[in-house]
Amino acid sequence: MADDNSSNPQSHGFAEKLKSWLSWSWTYVCAVWFAMVLTMVYVLRSPLKLQESVTAASMFLNTLTPKFYVALTGTSSLISGLILIFEWWYFRKYGTSFIEQVSVSHLRPLLGGVENNSSAGLFSSANGEVEQRPSVSECKVWRNPLNLFRGAEYSRYTWVTGKEPLTYYDMNLSAQDHQTFFTSDTQQLKPEDSVMQKAWRERNPQARIRAAYQAIELNHECAAAYVLLAEEEATTIIEAERLFKQALKFAGKDTNLLVYIKRRLAMCARKLGRIKEAVKMMRDLMKEFPLLGMLNIHENLLEALLELQAYADVQAVLAKYDDISLPKSATICYTSALLKARAVSDKFSPEAASRRGLSTAEMNAVEAIHRAVEFNPHVPKYLLEMKSLILPPEHILKRGDSEAVAYAFFHLQHWKRAEGALNLLHCTWEGTFRIIPYPLEKGHLFYPYPGCTETADRELLPSFHEVSVYPKKELPFFILFTAGLCSFTAMLAMLTHQFPDLMGVFVKAFFSTLFAPLGFFADKMENFMPSCLWYQLTRI
Repeated sequence: MADDNSSNPQSHGFAEKLKSWLSWSWTYVCAVWFAMVLTMVYVLRSPLKLQESVTAASMFLNTLTPKFYVALTGTSSLISGLILIFEWWYFRKYGTSFIEQVSVSHLRPLLGGVENNSSAGLFSSANGEVEQRPSVSECKVWRNPLNLFRGAEYSRYTWVTGKEPLTYYDMNLSAQDHQTFFTSDTQQLKPEDSVMQKAWRERNPQARIRAAYQAIELNHECAAAYVLLAEEEATTIIEAERLFKQALKFAGKDTNLLVYIKRRLAMCARKLGRIKEAVKMMRDLMKEFPLLGMLNIHENLLEALLELQAYADVQAVLAKYDDISLPKSATICYTSALLKARAVSDKFSPEAASRRGLSTAEMNAVEAIHRAVEFNPHVPKYLLEMKSLILPPEHILKRGDSEAVAYAFFHLQHWKRAEGALNLLHCTWEGTFRIIPYPLEKGHLFYPYPGCTETADRELLPSFHEVSVYPKKELPFFILFTAGLCSFTAMLAMLTHQFPDLMGVFVKAFFSTLFAPLGFFADKMENFMPSCLWYQLTRI
């Protein structure tokens, strides 16, 4: 097939030139056609009896009664209302306007428009990846792999702005995580463990800190207490790192504590600029505890590698975790899109791409962007800074606005660093919504978009943040036009019924003004046409 397409490039180029020439010359063809119509009207002025027709039309309008106008406007309102109902039903079922679809599918090619047959290749996955899930998707809340430190980051935001970046629902989820994460079900609770169980449930931050010190008084080797102090009392990352190192000394063989502390120590190193050290700590942690993939430590590793601009290592991590059998995330999908966009974005031009078509690398980049946007459609507005960012929550909902905030908060700088990547995203991301089957019970590359994300995101995100809702398809122009036409004709029908005489005078004056130019045009044609050379030649 590829050989057949490449064997006749001359014929393909000739066809493209011919189509572009036809599109360019269409304006002039319309002008010639309009001139021919004017000439035909003049030549046939006698058989058509144009002047007499205008006079007869004026007499006919003068004889019409108000009842006719009432019936006319009422019938017009009824017909436009029926069209509106049909258009709305078609849009609800198929996600597009029937009139618009007919215009684009049948009339646009005749008018020289470019058919979009080749776009199907842009939107189909290169490896045919389609993720099948149950029709009813459960909105599961996940721990944010890159959540900030409460004392050193969230609290500082509150001091500066006076706003609470975390909701009670989000903090309550964290308390439940800590209770189950730092206490084994099999072991008997020690006194300090009982104190820490209560400490995690305390709503007041100062009460939690006091409880942590009480646990340390009971046992100065209580690692969980030092974790709480590092998270909530430390006002700087350096102080938090010191407390985590102290907690690491007393963690013993508790796997959950070891993983949590080492991960937070790696995040401290990342925040303090020791990126290579952070990468090594994350790699060692993943090798030491390979079965804890649910903690998504690879997402921390991807972000640190992007900061190092080690794109080959990023690709190696994606090759392992961007697998059809593994759950996806915004970090996985958008990082894959970033790598592919980075390869072509520095030289990408929408104008050049529309003229010559997309290259293979550009097509792969567009496919990756469409895939990422379908997974989480909220991210582009944050990356393109069309919507302001806030501090990410401690828990996220995959494919939701909370995940989009968390991803963009840490990865916006990486997109900005790749020259032209945001421009490519800006030019292509909205095309995703034209290819996703409608209604939302269907999907394209992923399982259908969950309908419960908005409710869960409103619980996770603070009240001062405007929660992003799935970008619904906007009403087509023809539905709005038909609605306006129906309303306008209905108003005319009502006015004509209430004030028949006044509306009759108005309509007669309107039509008299409308037909007056025809008589003026006929008089002008009588004087103009005999002087034309073409007219003289046709008389010979």
